[in-house]
Amino acid sequence: MGGTDRGGEPMPDRESREDPSQHESRETDAERRRRRAQFLRELTEARELRDRVQPRRAKAARLRHAMRMRTFRW
Repeated sequence: MGGTDRGGEPMPDRESREDPSQHESRETDAERRRRRAQFLRELTEARELRDRVQPRRAKAARLRHAMRMRTFRW
């Protein structure tokens, strides 16, 4: 039973969206890991760029992170 998304259109159920014929065309684990590694590299690069462009904000973020790590209890 699908709900509505504020527009009055019924939302498709999760079960009905997945086509059984797509199981053969699913990506392999190696492809998924490759795309994930690429994403993480780009995310790291974006963070480094932000840190260079906004050094004050980066310093504050480092200090907040250090405080969180010091106050965390195992």
